[in-house]
Amino acid sequence: MRVVVVGATGNVGTSVVRALAADPAVSSILGLARRRPGLEVAKTTWAAADVTRDDLAAHFRGADAVVHLAWLIQPSRDGATLRATNVDGSARVFSAVGEAGVPALVYASSVGAYSAGPKDRAVNEEWPTGGVPSSFYSRHKAEVERLLDAFEAEHGAAVRVVRLRPGLIFSRDAATEIRRYFVGPFLPRRLVRRGLIPVVPDVPRLRFQAVHSHDMGEAYRLAATGDARGAFNVAAEPVLDPSGLGRLLGARLLRVPSRLLRAAASASWAARLQPTPPGWLDMALAVPLMDITRAREELGWVPRWTAEEALLDLIEGMHDGVGLDTPPLAPSSSGPLRARELRSGVGARSI
Repeated sequence: MRVVVVGATGNVGTSVVRALAADPAVSSILGLARRRPGLEVAKTTWAAADVTRDDLAAHFRGADAVVHLAWLIQPSRDGATLRATNVDGSARVFSAVGEAGVPALVYASSVGAYSAGPKDRAVNEEWPTGGVPSSFYSRHKAEVERLLDAFEAEHGAAVRVVRLRPGLIFSRDAATEIRRYFVGPFLPRRLVRRGLIPVVPDVPRLRFQAVHSHDMGEAYRLAATGDARGAFNVAAEPVLDPSGLGRLLGARLLRVPSRLLRAAASASWAARLQPTPPGWLDMALAVPLMDITRAREELGWVPRWTAEEALLDLIEGMHDGVGLDTPPLAPSSSGPLRARELRSGVGARSI
């Protein structure tokens, strides 16, 4: 079996490639990314391809499955660049899958595709995927779901389509990338440590789900190599909330109104102190909790890491300043003294 992974060098992509490489049924893997990595993985060859402009069908011909992961989170201040990759680039990937006659397409959707929903119960994959309007990430994920609806309507049973909708994805390997994308250059990594985090904001509806990227790699392997179709929620237990985070991190709870937390996020983003626009907070507070029964029963997916273990793995990785030898994950991507991050305008340009 030959599998092409689009966006193969990031947090999830590296886990997907390694999970596929460990599967005896997979004979070869083509990892596509804008920049070739130094990382070596068994059965894997790398090629440079940009989903916004390059000929993708040429890479897809002869593949048994395409896994589409390519997505931009930064530069958060450049909406045109984000949309060109996330929405228009996804449309080009889907079109190329059809043109190349690939029989299976696995797409990286997200809990962020869902419309606002409950935090006191879990919803299944039938919950509406209308997104959260104030979050570019959520809007783009919802738009791509509609593109995929149209693709399925056009190709019918000829292409097996799988959509995975994970919660937050954590791992030590992606510590530098996640810190760069969401925290920015001004937080000393030595302060990111269990026991040194003084408070956790106690905000109503701050309840979310997470999963380790290695477990997500396994979910994508199962989706690509099996016969499942449709959408699957993917997350580990337990649900993370302020009280649980306080116990886990040894931090005290600080009751904060959500409007005050959003104002702080908005002000710090506007001042270029951090690269995360306030829409991310809106999305976190709005999206529902997900029922993962279908992933367990139909994909046969069972996580090896709890959500708490995944978060601690990330925190320890941030403290240690680690990564992998790929352009998105390498610790050197930030430059000496994080100079590249500063020159980017903290989310204004890609680095």
